Amino acid sequence: MLDFTGQTIIVTGATGNVGAALAETLARLGASLALADMREAPLRELADRIGGAPLVIAGADVRDKDGAQRIARECQARFSRIDGLANTVGTFKHGNIHEDAAGDWAMLMELNALSALRLSEAVLPAMRAQSYGRIVHVAAGAGARAFAGAGVYSASKAAVMRITEAISEENKALGITANCIMPGTIDTPQNRAAMPNADHSTWVQPADVAAVVAFLLSRSAQALTGAAVPVTGRQ
Repeated sequence: MLDFTGQTIIVTGATGNVGAALAETLARLGASLALADMREAPLRELADRIGGAPLVIAGADVRDKDGAQRIARECQARFSRIDGLANTVGTFKHGNIHEDAAGDWAMLMELNALSALRLSEAVLPAMRAQSYGRIVHVAAGAGARAFAGAGVYSASKAAVMRITEAISEENKALGITANCIMPGTIDTPQNRAAMPNADHSTWVQPADVAAVVAFLLSRSAQALTGAAVPVTGRQ
């Protein structure tokens, strides 16, 4: 069983389906947590539910350098170190190329890719100083090969994958790993509402995604870096 006792992990997008499942998993495994999201009330509810007095950081825009730096700064002020970053921030929007998909370029690139870059930039100085760290971002299978109606989304997730690979290459000699996951369709209320006729039994549970991310954040994952890990269940 993984043990995060004495380790501090930042979870961004913490009130989302995957973020909340990950926070619950890491809390059970003994991690000290810094939970970040835009909305304060759900963050407080999550913190109360998982216990352990996590640090709550509300309202920090992770697309913005100052917002990302604030998360890292407050985490260090509370815990004196940053051992891991699990960035679950992201979004999807359908858009065909011939229907002005470029109009969504800034939004998808900023929320999916720029956030990954800003957050990594913010936590890496602390990780490099301590010669240890784990970074995990959420990419998607579409980042490896686009599907119809997802050209800009796919480009943004491909950017996450390339950013992750670069972080890995730049820091692997310092005990720092960087990986991303490529989840399949996750079983969430939002996805069930959007796809009511799909076979939900094949979808990936948020807790199963969280389990993979927890492993990538652990000391046991030292030999794994620069990877894009499929988390697709039975799809």
